[in-house]
Amino acid sequence: MLDRLTRDAAPKELTWNLDDLFTSDETWSNEVEAILNDAEHFTRFKGHLVDSPDVLLECLEAQEKLDERIVRVTTYASLRQSEDGTNPLNQANADKSAALVAEVGAKLSFIQSEILAMPDGVIDGFIQKTTGLKPFEKTLRQLLEFKPYQLSPDTETALAALGQTFGAPYVIYSRSKLSDMQFDSATDANGNHRPVSFALYEDIYEFTPDTELRRNANQSFVKTLNQYKNTFASAYATQVNQEVTMARLRGFSSTTEMLLFNQQVTLDMYNNLLDVIQTELAPHMRRLAKLRQRLHGLDKMLFCDLKVPLDPDFNPQTTISDASKMILDAVQILGPEYSKNIEVALRDRYVDYVDNVGKSTGAFCSSPFGVHPYILITWGDTMRSAFVLAHELGHAGHFAMANKYQRIGNTRPSMYFIEAPSTMNEMLLADHVLKHTTDPRMRRWVISQLLGTYYHNYVTHLLEGELQRRVYRLAESGKAITAKLLSEQKAELLTNFWGDAVEIDEGASLTWMRQPHYYMGLYPYTYSAGLTAATAVAKKIREEGESVASRWVEVLKAGGTMRPLELMQMAGVDMSTRQPISDAVAYVGSLVDELEASFAAEVK
Repeated sequence: MLDRLTRDAAPKELTWNLDDLFTSDETWSNEVEAILNDAEHFTRFKGHLVDSPDVLLECLEAQEKLDERIVRVTTYASLRQSEDGTNPLNQANADKSAALVAEVGAKLSFIQSEILAMPDGVIDGFIQKTTGLKPFEKTLRQLLEFKPYQLSPDTETALAALGQTFGAPYVIYSRSKLSDMQFDSATDANGNHRPVSFALYEDIYEFTPDTELRRNANQSFVKTLNQYKNTFASAYATQVNQEVTMARLRGFSSTTEMLLFNQQVTLDMYNNLLDVIQTELAPHMRRLAKLRQRLHGLDKMLFCDLKVPLDPDFNPQTTISDASKMILDAVQILGPEYSKNIEVALRDRYVDYVDNVGKSTGAFCSSPFGVHPYILITWGDTMRSAFVLAHELGHAGHFAMANKYQRIGNTRPSMYFIEAPSTMNEMLLADHVLKHTTDPRMRRWVISQLLGTYYHNYVTHLLEGELQRRVYRLAESGKAITAKLLSEQKAELLTNFWGDAVEIDEGASLTWMRQPHYYMGLYPYTYSAGLTAATAVAKKIREEGESVASRWVEVLKAGGTMRPLELMQMAGVDMSTRQPISDAVAYVGSLVDELEASFAAEVK
């Protein structure tokens, strides 16, 4: 294996600046101790929340302030771990952060228990008497909806204290992935040995037109995955079994019902996305796979070939600076306030671009309340990296607005909505590039990039969601969740989707090992919900302009003050029906149509 850049050798300008959270690990550690000490003071509220609305308000406001401090502490530890998971201090601080959350959660668990123990109507009366409780109304009412599933106060305290233990499956997964997994180098078409890592494979090699390098890198990747499949399966099985057990203890009819409860999503809304997209999108994606195979003259279409560029000789390059300007221009339609947030994020080192040993794979945005968003990506000097950056800046712009206009308890909307603002920015960037180019190859590339977004959300993540749907049902029926079962289920659902267009090999069956989303509840399917909404709103912006864009910004400002169905309806999309999903899938089909026609015309 060839050497890769270590974190301490990374150029400072390509890394994020965490000083706005904490200026040193020592300062962070001191705050951890201070939070633990201050959590002890909540005992003065214990047994008295029912006394008066003023006592309840004082407690909730104190909890709110403590939550803001905890968010800073946990975000700092998480970001340090993400930038270098091999660093022992980062690992230790991540454990310390998890322990803090569990300990404080146990100390404050009485708040929820006492609120739920109040007689019916008391909370309504408190809210009417004290205007200070209005900002907490949505949280309180949502909490009251949970009342049928609340366990005894002692049990809830014990469960809260075990929070770090419940989080162990994800820790095991991420530590193994970032710290222990080593990959053989891969040979390219010229005989050069290229280093392989999780990030390099998923961000670079899956997209290379060099078939020898792409397939060799895949072999290296799959070889290492195979070595860890039983460990990863055990970690995931533990996650699933604890969720199944918790659902039964609380009295939910199923694990899915429990996980959808916090998302404020109905079973129909959940199933609609999984069912409609798998059924209606598959024919379009099969056409796209066969087009790739024809264009590249591949003997067979392997799963690792699905992201190879359609026009391999046209891979537009860009710099961080140029991409930043392009993104800023694209989001101008969302108004000066939104655009300013994006400008500051790009200017003031909110983004971590560099690839280094131990860095988390993929890309994400973390938005601690009271500070500002942080973005992690692995920059590749291509236009594709620009779209990834635009996506994460969509999250950043969303929470910059929500954090400004809402209090901490009302900033985060349901996970069902969370990917809409990010994919919206991808749509805006695509529209911007298409508007300013006359190059037919660039138009074709942008359409291909859009299809890459739909592939990511409507195929990769949606099929993760389908695997989750299957796994929870199997676990509830008493099936052991093993590496063999997971690989068999993954291979079967992939075969059902791709038909004879793609050969589903061992590497494809192991893709359940590649994403951390399985440890985050029913997260994967929500990517399709967000993209469906973004597709509809982007179309409205194209047709109606600034009035729709302004309404979208108001939706972002609303944060988590509404249920996801209401937020999307505010934006003009009704997700209570299947129609927006079918419309979005039809749009994907039209993009595939245009690509097929474009390449057919070129041949003529």
